[in-house]
Amino acid sequence: MTDPSALRADLRFALETIERQHPDLTHSVKTSELERQALRIDRQLDHPMGQAEAWANLAELNPLLADGHLFIGLPDWRARSEEKVGSGVGLFPFEINLDRKGYPVITAALGGSASPLEGRRILRIEGRDARAVARSLMARTHGDTPAFRKALLAQRWWLWFATLYGTPQSYTLVLDSGKRPVIADAAHSLPAILRRDASFERLFICQINPDRSAKLTVSSFVWADKERFFSFTRDCFSRMKAAGSDRLLIDVSQNGGGDDDMWKDGILRYIATRPYKQGSTYTKREKSGEKVTGTITSWTQPVEGEPLHFAGKVEVLIGPSTYSSAVLFSNVVRDYRFGTLVGTGGAARTRQSGGVQSIKLPNTGLVLSYPRFVLDPPSGSQAPMYLQPAAPAH
Repeated sequence: MTDPSALRADLRFALETIERQHPDLTHSVKTSELERQALRIDRQLDHPMGQAEAWANLAELNPLLADGHLFIGLPDWRARSEEKVGSGVGLFPFEINLDRKGYPVITAALGGSASPLEGRRILRIEGRDARAVARSLMARTHGDTPAFRKALLAQRWWLWFATLYGTPQSYTLVLDSGKRPVIADAAHSLPAILRRDASFERLFICQINPDRSAKLTVSSFVWADKERFFSFTRDCFSRMKAAGSDRLLIDVSQNGGGDDDMWKDGILRYIATRPYKQGSTYTKREKSGEKVTGTITSWTQPVEGEPLHFAGKVEVLIGPSTYSSAVLFSNVVRDYRFGTLVGTGGAARTRQSGGVQSIKLPNTGLVLSYPRFVLDPPSGSQAPMYLQPAAPAH
């Protein structure tokens, strides 16, 4: 347990680190609003707390920070979750989405397998109003916009529900159109997001359709063995060439980012037609603490004579979970007209932060993540503010 004075020290440490290290805090929040929210949280830190309760309080900063790279989070949550499941701890038994009214809706059993309850809206969980539960979790979720946070919460509902409400052995649920409550045993399987991110085949998919159109799904720009990814995309573009494909949909709607070389060398080498830059002007914080502004001057050249160059129509599918390096990729495709953005926008800023640093809060062990730079799109324009699909042609 962490005593109140130590909890308040961690809060102050987080605020001072953000204000000292963030390259441009006005990118997402006003300092005055941040301080006002911190004072409110400070008053809540009036008794000893374990790590979960400390997170439940300190993470109330996260929505206000309004940046997917700037938040107070749980340490090693992926590894810890796998360990819990392995040791017999059960989790919330369903994958969910949040509907327009704020209710969680069952999409599958936890882990992604089919459920007979798919599509059912959850009205109550363990006697609690399900919308109130969702609001409580949203009040601690990080991200640029409510749309981004809603998508992120859907992926990690099982994690934040367990942190805030515990891990009972079964869950009593009231569902829409249900005359009786449903009692569902806790799930002892890995959640879908952990299964996906550990599987190359789930993250990266190449599909050639009967009409010869192609779909390249890239759900992350993170993979330890990059040569495997580059071999995969090379093979995919080879299959497109052999099939005579003239239309390509690149799906980054679930891509939360990673390393820029994954899309430069793995995708754009096959579709870029002219030199490009991944951004324009930037503001960054040096390790010394100095704040620097500048302009990216280096260009990435298209690969001359690339035998697998794709000259057909390219569309890039974006969604509320498209973020970080996936936004930079989308910006480049849009600004250099290598393709057209389609899908759902309005969730992530086109002006992206990056170079994420993480530091443990000294008393609670919670993790503060913050960016080292903020980068404008290649066009130099901050309009539109949020990544958007192209306007339909008239």
